[in-house]
Amino acid sequence: MPFTDAPPTGVQAWIKGRPNGVMMVLAIVMLAALWGLDSVSVAANRIVAGSGHASWEAFGWVGVALASLPLLLVLLLAWAPTSSRLNLLLQLGAIILLLILMPVGLVVASHTLIDPQLPQARLSAGAAFWVVLFCAMLALVELRLRLALPRLWIALVMLGVALLWWLCASLWLDRLALVQEFQAREAAFWDALREHLAMVSIAVGVSIVLGIILALLIRRYRGSQRAAFALLNFFQTIPSLALFGLLLAPLAWISANVPFAANLGIQGIGYTPALLALVIYSLLPMVRNTFVALEAVSPDVLDAATGMGMYPSQRFWQVRVPLALPILLEGIRITAVQAIGLTAVAALIGAGGLGAFIFQGLGQAAMDMVLLGALPILLIALIVDSGLGALGEALRQGASDD
Repeated sequence: MPFTDAPPTGVQAWIKGRPNGVMMVLAIVMLAALWGLDSVSVAANRIVAGSGHASWEAFGWVGVALASLPLLLVLLLAWAPTSSRLNLLLQLGAIILLLILMPVGLVVASHTLIDPQLPQARLSAGAAFWVVLFCAMLALVELRLRLALPRLWIALVMLGVALLWWLCASLWLDRLALVQEFQAREAAFWDALREHLAMVSIAVGVSIVLGIILALLIRRYRGSQRAAFALLNFFQTIPSLALFGLLLAPLAWISANVPFAANLGIQGIGYTPALLALVIYSLLPMVRNTFVALEAVSPDVLDAATGMGMYPSQRFWQVRVPLALPILLEGIRITAVQAIGLTAVAALIGAGGLGAFIFQGLGQAAMDMVLLGALPILLIALIVDSGLGALGEALRQGASDD
């Protein structure tokens, strides 16, 4: 008699009847950080080093208890040997509540610890704050995967949390060091943000065009596949600073000897080597995903299109490209997120962008200035990753429904 009950599949089936070890570890780490590390530090001004304060000093015992309750709830729910959807949703709600309480805690600490008689005094988030934030983000990713939630849903939740954080920073956190760094450099920040987004947009746009062209050429001339991917892999292994250095000399020579290039603004430092390096780094994921996407289309579907009387060009644009679009979009997502991070390094060669704040902060030992550059880069990467990921999931869902 054949066995008809198929075994359960998927992540939830694998964890059925077992405690969620990942969430348990994350909850324990967050509780240990909350109770064992400094949550904030207070400095009399920007120059002197700040003094750390534990959570009960910053938020009071009631505040620490309120922050601990969601973590204890997550720990208990994760320890329970069940994978019910309600269990996971309760854990998700507890993590979201914790993220909501975090900026409120900074507001409380600002009013509790900072002397109104010291106008230059500033508050900075401590080690416990960043550990809890990092682990909470990991917990959101873990729960999204286990609940099989669409990326767009989580993105909307995080957008709501981010708006609450922005509201707290705008209205009640004028003593927060990060807010003060922004207020002192607001015009320069918006200029750097525009430069960063412009470089990423141009680099990704050029890499999409070149990547698609190269992928089509590789498909047409199969003998070039091994050499082409070997070359692209080689470019990917070159460190970014080394690639900037390799581009400096030839671009400087071109600028000095070709008047037309000099008139276009091509130089050994600045935007030109930065954009070239970003495009070079972006080619591998773009070419590979485009090639795989086009090759992954089922021959049966193409045969059916041929049987319907479609010409080769019609099969390509009306059948192959729409079916390959979700994988192609995944390549664009990887390329864009990679370019957002690499653009920060371009500040070292005078290309501007948010990386300038990172390196200025490192040079001045001002970690809040480093965060002024690093946090927007992280936020932009998360927005792009979530947005393109949600679009890719929608395209896959639409293809499966059809």
